[in-house]
Amino acid sequence: MQPRNMSMSGVVDLAAVKAAGEAKAKAEQARAEAARTGGTGAVPPAALVIDVDEAGFERDVLQRSAEVPVVIDFWAEWCEPCKQLGPLLERLAVQYNGRFLLAKVDVDANQMLMQQFGIQGIPAVFAVVAGQALPLFQGAAPEAQIRETLDQLIQVGEERFGLTGIVVDPDAGVPGAAPAEVPAGPYDALLEAAASALDANDFDGAIQAYKNVLADDPGNPEAKLGLAQAELLARVQSMDPQTVRKEAADNPGDVDAQIAAADLDLVGGHVEDAFGRLVEAVRRTAGDDRNTARLRLLELFEVIGPEDPRVTAARTALARVLF
Repeated sequence: MQPRNMSMSGVVDLAAVKAAGEAKAKAEQARAEAARTGGTGAVPPAALVIDVDEAGFERDVLQRSAEVPVVIDFWAEWCEPCKQLGPLLERLAVQYNGRFLLAKVDVDANQMLMQQFGIQGIPAVFAVVAGQALPLFQGAAPEAQIRETLDQLIQVGEERFGLTGIVVDPDAGVPGAAPAEVPAGPYDALLEAAASALDANDFDGAIQAYKNVLADDPGNPEAKLGLAQAELLARVQSMDPQTVRKEAADNPGDVDAQIAAADLDLVGGHVEDAFGRLVEAVRRTAGDDRNTARLRLLELFEVIGPEDPRVTAARTALARVLF
């Protein structure tokens, strides 16, 4: 992987889009719910700082960057500034509580990675977001400047890609620690009613029922998935598939036509086609049209679920056309 030559300011400009606040709020809700339930992938604070080598780079950095921004600290034992910057970054990784993962690379032992990133001097700090690398800063920067850069990086991850970070459990891995209590919540009846409405093709009723659950429990995963599915089915129920596909084929630059066709693709089980169509729409367009296509793609990710490998692959493809 060759890193892209991009400044942090350029990435932040990409985040200044319509509905950015909404996207960030969704990411916050998802993170809050994962923390409330203890999450399925909760890690102890010590796991927020990892040592990475060339053999594990794809697994530990590239793959993990689909769920959390990964900050890479290139250092060496003989580097005096590294001895100041390294502990600071490690402390911030814990303080940021899973919003980014810190990967430490010893350049003496990993010369190939150093060459691939084009590093001329250390310490050097990069980030990888959804599979794409960008330089952050070089040298022992002041803490205030580092915090500002990290805040911008996290904002981009949330608003552009819905990256909610890693769930941190202070008791994870601690022998004898009691499991986190998960409030049951009086949602079974509401969720059953919503599912019944969905099965009966009463999409408006299902949408409202799921919204009722989310009004009280914004991060409820079953309600979020159900709402995304109900809204998708409501959009396609009155479509003429032949007309929609013809309009999309005849007008590749028409964002609305591509979005409608992507909805049909997903309902028909053609998940990769739906994602690929919208990634291509993002690549072709700019401004509000690009943002409209991007947001619909993120909505379709909700329908399939963040753990699906097709979603991970599409997030990476989206990152490539945005950065």
